[in-house]
Amino acid sequence: MTDHEERDDLPASPPPPADEAPLTAGPLDQTAVAETEAPQGEMTLLDHLEELRDTLLQSAVAAVVAAMGCWFVSAPLLDLLITPLSAAGEKVYFHGPIEAFMTRLKIAAVCGLFVVVPFILWRVYRFVMPGLYHKERRVVVPLVVASTGLFYAGVAFAYVILIPKVVVFMLSFGTENLMPLIGIDPYFAFVSRLCLAFGLVFELPLAVFMLSVLGLVEPRQLLRWWRYALVVIVIVSALLTPPDVLSQLLMAGPVMVLYLGSVLVSMAVVRRKESAKSDED
Repeated sequence: MTDHEERDDLPASPPPPADEAPLTAGPLDQTAVAETEAPQGEMTLLDHLEELRDTLLQSAVAAVVAAMGCWFVSAPLLDLLITPLSAAGEKVYFHGPIEAFMTRLKIAAVCGLFVVVPFILWRVYRFVMPGLYHKERRVVVPLVVASTGLFYAGVAFAYVILIPKVVVFMLSFGTENLMPLIGIDPYFAFVSRLCLAFGLVFELPLAVFMLSVLGLVEPRQLLRWWRYALVVIVIVSALLTPPDVLSQLLMAGPVMVLYLGSVLVSMAVVRRKESAKSDED
C-alpha cells in the first residue's frame, strides 16, 4: 500500500466545535443590520407616481365627502360666519338670485376642506414615509397632531380675535351719508382668506423644527436674521390682509412671536442632538 493510499484511509478530522467558531458577523447578519437602519419600502419612480396619485385622489374624495356633509349645516355655518358683522349691528346682503346658494356652496366646500386637514396631512406624511428611517417614522403621528393643532389654532385666532377687530375698525370709516352695504360673497372671501392665511403661518414653528432636525438652520442663524424676518413678515402680512394698518399689525405681531418661539424650538433640537452625540462619544 502506498503512502498516498494510507493517507486516504485515515479518518477525516472532525469539524471544530461550535464554541471555537468565530464570533464575527457574517454577510447575512450585516445585511440584516443594514436593513434595520436603511429606509424601508424600496419604490421605483412609477411606484412613487402611483402613490402620489392615490394621495391626491383620496384627499380630493375626502374633501368632497366632507363638503357634502357640511352642506347640510351650511345655514348655521353662514350665521356663524356673519357673527362679527351682527355684533357690530350690520346685516349682510346678496345681490343676485344665485349668490346666496353659491355662497352656501362655497362655505360647505371650505369647511369640508378644513375638516379633512388632518387626513390630508396624514396622507402627505404617509407619502414620504417609505423614504424615512425606522426611528424617523415614529415622529409621524406627533407631526400630524402638531401640524393639525397649529393650523386650527391659526384659524381660531383669525376668526375670534382678528376679524371682529378688523370689521369694527373698517366700519368706523363710514359717515351719515356713507352707509355700508356689505355683500355676502366679498365678505366670505375676506374671512376665508384671513383664516387660511393664519392657519398656514401658524405652521412656522413646525417648519423650523423640521429644518433644525435636518440641520439646515441653527438658532444663531435665526437670531441673526430676525431683522430680515421682520421685513418679510410685514410684507407677507400686507399681502394677506386688507390694506389697513390694524389688520397688518394683528397678523405681523403673532407671526413675529411665532418666529421667536421657533428660535427656542431650534435651540431645544440642537441641544438634544449635541447631548446625543456626547453620549455616543
